[in-house]
Amino acid sequence: MADRKALKEGFTTGTCAAAAARAAVLLLDGKASPAEVEIGLPGGERARIGIEFARKGAGFAEAGVRKYAGDDPDVTNGAVVVARAAWAEGADVCFAAGEGVGTVTLPGLQVPPGEPAINPTPRKMIRDAVRSVTDRGVLVTLSIPGGRELAEKTFNRRLGIEGGLSILGTSGKVRPFSCPALKASLQCLLDVADASGVADPVLVPGRIGERAARRHFRTGRGQVIEVSNEWGFMLDLASRKRFKAMLLLGHPGKMAKLAMGQWDTHSARSRSAVSFVGALAEAHGTPRRKWNTVDAVFSALAPPGREELGNSLAALIAEKAGEKTGGNIAIAAVLVDMEGGWIGSKGDLTPWK
Repeated sequence: MADRKALKEGFTTGTCAAAAARAAVLLLDGKASPAEVEIGLPGGERARIGIEFARKGAGFAEAGVRKYAGDDPDVTNGAVVVARAAWAEGADVCFAAGEGVGTVTLPGLQVPPGEPAINPTPRKMIRDAVRSVTDRGVLVTLSIPGGRELAEKTFNRRLGIEGGLSILGTSGKVRPFSCPALKASLQCLLDVADASGVADPVLVPGRIGERAARRHFRTGRGQVIEVSNEWGFMLDLASRKRFKAMLLLGHPGKMAKLAMGQWDTHSARSRSAVSFVGALAEAHGTPRRKWNTVDAVFSALAPPGREELGNSLAALIAEKAGEKTGGNIAIAAVLVDMEGGWIGSKGDLTPWK
C-alpha cells in the first residue's frame, strides 16, 4: 500500500507570514531574535517554523521565513515572506501590502477592494501570532521580494489582484498534489473504501469540502475521500468498483470545471470556470457583466437566483460525471461556499442523510 506520509508537506504563505510576524513582534517588544517560532495552525496543530532572518530598525522590526512547499509544485516555493511590525495606535492588528504582495482591486474575492491580498485565514493566524506576544496595536506589513514577477505566473491579475502575490492558506499546510505518489495513495483510499463495504463514497477536493460533507451529511469512516485535482483519475477508478452511489461535493470555483469536462482541476492545467459560470448565470436571466471570480457571480445574485444557479450547475456536474463513469453509479452533486454553506444540489441525497 502506498504511504501518504512519503509525500513531503510544506507550509502555506499564510503560515510563513504568521511565523514571520511573531518573530518580528518578539523583536519589536524587546525580546531576543529567535531562530524559530511556534505558531498555531487552523486545525489546532502547532508548528515550529525556522526564521530566515530577524532585524530591528528605527521604530520597526522585521523577520523573514523562506517558503517550503514540500513535494507540491508551488510557484512560491523558496520565496521569502517578510513581516515588518511597528507599533500602532489603538489595539488592533492592522495589515499593509509591501513589495511583492498584491492589493485587491475588484469585488468578489474574500477580501474587499483596497485591502492587501491577505486572505481571512492567514489574517487570523497572523493576529493570533501577534497576540501571543502583545496586546498593543501593531501594523504588520507583509512583503515577498520578487513577488510581483512570480504573480505573473498566477491568475492574480485576472482576479483583480495587482502588484504581487496573495497570502493564502486554509489549513496552514501545503499538501502535495498531482504526482504519481499521490495518485497511488488516492487509489489506495478508494480501494480501502470499496473493500470496507462503503457503497456510497463522497468525493471532495479538499478540507473545505470535507468539513462541509461532515456538516451536512452523515458519513462514516473512510467514506469521505479528498481527491485533490485528480477527478478524472478517481472517477475512472470508481467506475470499476462496486459503488452504488457517489456524491461529489465542493466549491463551485473548482467543481464547475467538471461541468466543463476538465478532469484535472489544477489551476495550471485547466481553464478558469468564471466565464462558464457567468454564461450560465446569464442564461438564467442575470444581466451580462464582467466577472472576476465564480464567487462574484454567486454573490451578485439574490438567494433564490443563487440557489437556481447552484442547482443548475450541480446538474451539469452530475451529468458529466455520470457520463465519465459510464452510467454505472448514481451521481449526486452538492455545491458549497467557502464557509461550507449550501449553494445548490442535484440528485438523490438519501444515501447520505
